[in-house]
Amino acid sequence: VMSADYEFWKDRARSLYIITIVSLIFLVLLGVASGQDRISFDLGIINVQPAELAKFTTLLMLAAFLAEERSEEVSYARFLGGLIIVGIPSVLVIIQPDLGSASVIVSIAMGVLLVAGAKIRYIFLISFLSIATVGAALLGNLVNSYQEARIIALINPAAAGADETYQADNAMRALGTGGVWGKGWLQGPLTNDGDIPVMWADFPFAAVGEQFGLVGCAAVLALIGICLVRIWRIAHLSRDLLGTYVCAGVFVMLLWQTFQNVGMTLKIMPVTGLPLPFISYGGSGLVVYFAMFGLVQSVHMRRMR
Repeated sequence: VMSADYEFWKDRARSLYIITIVSLIFLVLLGVASGQDRISFDLGIINVQPAELAKFTTLLMLAAFLAEERSEEVSYARFLGGLIIVGIPSVLVIIQPDLGSASVIVSIAMGVLLVAGAKIRYIFLISFLSIATVGAALLGNLVNSYQEARIIALINPAAAGADETYQADNAMRALGTGGVWGKGWLQGPLTNDGDIPVMWADFPFAAVGEQFGLVGCAAVLALIGICLVRIWRIAHLSRDLLGTYVCAGVFVMLLWQTFQNVGMTLKIMPVTGLPLPFISYGGSGLVVYFAMFGLVQSVHMRRMR
């Protein structure tokens, strides 16, 4: 049963999506014109990062587009349309370049399509196209040398220089030296003396581990796990496809960003700069997560209608 608010959300999703695409194109053109990488608009007192907004608007647009079909399986035509919806912002974000945010957009698409009933071969096709796009970006020199170095550092640490592994090495040390109970609030030498650059955004999990130990890390992951369970339950309680697809996208986004951020602290994933949801310092990313959770709460609130 489709919600009475479907047409409203569909119109809003389309408008927000178009605004996001225009802002991404404008940002890419600014970067090309200035000869520098640009991932955000400097508005003086705040910086706005369109790639973060693209996660929100792409999810809304894709969910509204797939919900329109009202079937248990995604048709090939509908899949191609969804691929275009996801592909445009993904390519623009990769060009910036911001591989981390692009991976989130692709993971959202995979989660929503799976829940919508897409065939497994469609998911494999998205995976192949994503890898091919990143490969083309590497060959076309659209990706910075430091991003290439981060990938090399993960695959072959011996071939990477000390500068490329400096942050990840110190983050791993901080996490390991925290022990079970940690060293206490603001008592971690590695995380409080500036030995981990951009710790507040990229490696907050290392700070949690050094200061609060294994117990603190487990508490953070448990809270995120509770959020995931609740989102999953709300998706099942939703009375319409739009609400279910939105919840599926938020679920995958939260799961993937948590895995990626914790994984790069543990040196099992490349350093991409993806924030740890609700823990990392950040403006655009935090606003987007609040908006995402607001949508999930809205789905839950209207489950009895």
